[in-house]
Amino acid sequence: MPPTPRQVRFHAAEYGSRNDAGGPLEVVGDRWDPEGGSAGTVLLLHGGGQARGSWTRSAATLAGQGWTALALDQRGHGESDWSADGDYSIDAFVADVRAVSRAVAAEQGRPPVLVGASFGGWISLIAEGEGEGDAYARGLVLVDITHRTEREGTDRIAAFMLAHRAGFADLGEVADALHEYQPDRPRQTDHAKLARNVRQHADGRWYWHWDPQFMGSLGGTTGRGPVVTPERLADAARKIAVPTLVVRGRQSDVVSLEAVHEMLDLIPGSTFADVADAGHMVVGDDNDVFAGALLGLLDSVAANG
Repeated sequence: MPPTPRQVRFHAAEYGSRNDAGGPLEVVGDRWDPEGGSAGTVLLLHGGGQARGSWTRSAATLAGQGWTALALDQRGHGESDWSADGDYSIDAFVADVRAVSRAVAAEQGRPPVLVGASFGGWISLIAEGEGEGDAYARGLVLVDITHRTEREGTDRIAAFMLAHRAGFADLGEVADALHEYQPDRPRQTDHAKLARNVRQHADGRWYWHWDPQFMGSLGGTTGRGPVVTPERLADAARKIAVPTLVVRGRQSDVVSLEAVHEMLDLIPGSTFADVADAGHMVVGDDNDVFAGALLGLLDSVAANG
């Protein structure tokens, strides 16, 4: 049987962030520990608008192969706290990840391997690349994200995240919205899985499980959203000196093959995995191929000590 995860919590107090109750902002994660000794920790960071549940199958696979897997709900997502002042800047997310990385290093004597999908990949890249000599990652995996993205794909994602601001009357409407966004996948009928994507508010309606302020000015809110430039990401990439894997879904409309090759040039020694039957949501589209590529990178990390 696959290992059962346990919930873990981390304070993001080092950045000064507070939750709605006035206490230090906490981020929540699930941790899978392998039987016997662990080769180290893999910190799994979801994309914008997702939650830690998107990594469940990957995390179980990692634990089965001797790695501790830690899937995090990032601030403003899932069960993690929402920022009281609406701070969802890239630097706030980076500070959270560095705090978790330091906690892992304090426990195990070495930082985690950072695996980031989409927006989570940007966070991972900046956390390590702008570390100024501090090691926050043993290895780096960027899942369908590079220093620059395609406008058509990012506009499609933004339109989905900004839609349905009035919420949903029931989980059936949630299923309809998800199927409209990803028509190539079967319509989800499992209410327990649907409920992971939303929160039910006091008015009885269901709303996406992320803070609307995460979208910042794009959504017409007062929050500080995830603004980051290709130049900053490219500069961070040039400073990466750990084993790095760039993963692209061949059907992706967010990352071009040209951008992947640019990223490979920016990070000497980095490798590339092309997942043929996947789009931007690589892990959900073809988890088996993704997990195989990830384990190959981890073999390299383990060989390098």
